[in-house]
Amino acid sequence: MKKILTVGVYDYLHIGHVNLFRRAKELGDYLIVAVQDSNFILKYKPNTKILYNTDERMYMVRSIRYVDEVVVYTDVDRIVKEVDFDVFVTGPDQVHEGFQRAMQWCRDNGKETVVLPRTEGISSSQLKGETK
Repeated sequence: MKKILTVGVYDYLHIGHVNLFRRAKELGDYLIVAVQDSNFILKYKPNTKILYNTDERMYMVRSIRYVDEVVVYTDVDRIVKEVDFDVFVTGPDQVHEGFQRAMQWCRDNGKETVVLPRTEGISSSQLKGETK
């Protein structure tokens, strides 16, 4: 069984996320989605407005039919070491240092990495701007 892992906040859940999950699931048999812990987000970005707490975001992600398992994470470069997976799927905007370390760990440990394109015309940042 080929296991796929992807990570994110998923606070402003939208069609782009559903498309990500669908395309990620097409790469294997079992999709694991890691949802970032709210307390961790606020620790490093205290002024960030979070609509839903960690449990609520996990519930929404778990409700999407392409998702087989949902876990919580803090650091992306730690979750790749904690979860059993074969392919790590990211988006083109997930490039900060933690993602760089996670991608390097994947390469060093025989894990495949795939960057999937965004869904045109939708983003969480765009939604945040439109809801103000």
